[in-house]
Amino acid sequence: MGVVAEHDGLFSATGARLARLPLGARPLFVVALLLVALVAAVLNLDTSVFFLTPVLLHLARHRALHDEPFLYGAVYMSNAASLFLPGSNLTNLIVLHGERVSGAAFFARTWPAAIAAVASTVLVLLVLFWRRLGQASDGDPYERTRARLGVGAVAVSISTVLVLVLAAPALPVLGVGIAAVLLSRTSRSRIGAAVDVRVIGGLFVLAVALGGVGRWWDGPHALFDNLGRWPTAGLGALAAVAVNNLPAAVLLTPEPAQHARALLLGLNLGPNLAVTGSLSALLWLRVARSLDAQPSVRTYSLIGIVLVPVSLVSALAATSF
Repeated sequence: MGVVAEHDGLFSATGARLARLPLGARPLFVVALLLVALVAAVLNLDTSVFFLTPVLLHLARHRALHDEPFLYGAVYMSNAASLFLPGSNLTNLIVLHGERVSGAAFFARTWPAAIAAVASTVLVLLVLFWRRLGQASDGDPYERTRARLGVGAVAVSISTVLVLVLAAPALPVLGVGIAAVLLSRTSRSRIGAAVDVRVIGGLFVLAVALGGVGRWWDGPHALFDNLGRWPTAGLGALAAVAVNNLPAAVLLTPEPAQHARALLLGLNLGPNLAVTGSLSALLWLRVARSLDAQPSVRTYSLIGIVLVPVSLVSALAATSF
C-alpha cells in the first residue's frame, strides 16, 4: 500500500505542501516529525522510513536547511511512533500474540506510552539539533506535485478501519494491499525496490532460528519472571540492539511475558540506540545513501544514547501496565 500511495503522489504532495508552509525551521521540523509519526502509526514504521526519508530530505534541501536533523528525525520518529496500533510494528503482533484485540482496544491501552514516546522524541531532537536547524544551506527547487485521491488513499483508509475494528486484521489488510497493487498497476520493479528481500529474508531466518531456541530453552523467557517493568523494558532494548528487535521478540516471547507491554516498549524504542536494532534502520541506511545523504552509524548511536533513555523512561512513566 505504501508503494501505491507513493505512486498516487500522496507522500511527495504532502512534502511539497509542507515546504510551502509559512513556518520557521524549527516549527517545520516538528510538523515533519509528526507527519512521520502519523504514517508510521497508520501504515507501518518501515513504510514510513522508506517513503518519508526522501520527502524530509527534499523538504530540508528546498528550504535551504541542513539535511541532518530531517535525515535522523525520520528514522528515530518512525521507531518511536510504532506503538500506536498493532500493525505499526511487527513486534507488537509478536509480543502480544496471545491477546486477540482490535486496533482500537490496542490503542486504548498503549496511547499514553505512545504519545509520551513521540513527544519526548520531538523534544530531545529539537534540543540536540537546535543550532543546526538555525543554520542555512543551499536550497533546491521542490517539484510541485498533486496527489491523486485514487487507489492508494482508498486502500490506506480501508486498512486503517480494518485494523481499528478487527481483532485479526492481517489477512483482510493483506487482501486490500494486493487489490490496491493490482488496481493501480504498480510495476513489479517498484515493489521490488521497496522490499529488500535479502535483508527481510535474513531477518526471517534469524527469527525462525531464535524462535526455535526460545521454544526449546526457556532461559531467556524465564529471565523476565523475576523482573519488574523497568528492567524488562531495559533488557528488551538491549536485546533489540544485540540481535534486532524482530528476532529478539520471537526469542523472548514463546509464551506471553509477565510485563509484555514494558518489553514491547524496550523492543520498539531500543532500536534508536543502534542501526542493528530494527529493519527500519537498515532500510533507512539504504535509502539515505541512495539520496546522496551521509548517514553515520556512529552519529546514530551517539544521538540514541541520549534519546532512548529519555523516551523509554517517559513512555514507562506515562502508563501503568
